[in-house]
Amino acid sequence: MGIQGSGKSTQGNLLSKKFKIAYLSSGHIFREMAKEKTSWGRYVKETMNAGVLIPDSKTIQIIEEYLKKPEYQIGFILDGFPRTAMQAKEFTHKIDNVFYINISDKEALWRLAYRNDIVREDETIAAIRVRIESFHKYTRPVISHYKRKKLLVEINGQQSIKKVHQDILKHLKVK
Repeated sequence: MGIQGSGKSTQGNLLSKKFKIAYLSSGHIFREMAKEKTSWGRYVKETMNAGVLIPDSKTIQIIEEYLKKPEYQIGFILDGFPRTAMQAKEFTHKIDNVFYINISDKEALWRLAYRNDIVREDETIAAIRVRIESFHKYTRPVISHYKRKKLLVEINGQQSIKKVHQDILKHLKVK
């Protein structure tokens, strides 16, 4: 977990490769859906471009459907889900560890605004600001939820990619 630009995808992919388990990013799923020439695809595209979250019930349904696929049966790494308290409470799969990669809003804005990779339509400065506000409004309670369940580990995301990865592995008790 973490604010947009915190390095969730980077760390999720590194962990997926290390442990040879599937990686599932809700953002990647929704960006693919936004490319579809359907009314749902247009809705997802417009919603994401505005920096707004896809409704909880639809998000839960989509993630649950993905997790029925064979590649997720031996384990999985989630990125960007659950993003709201309702999603956290309604999610039916067992979660073993929750890593919160913590960076400042200023760092998130800088990282997203100055990425060197492909520019995405949902990453305009206005949309980024809305997404940061949404993170504080909707995702902070999820962080508290997992903290109460003693599943949350906070990681300083303003370190190097390598150091963040090492900190995560240290909490997993692996080298």
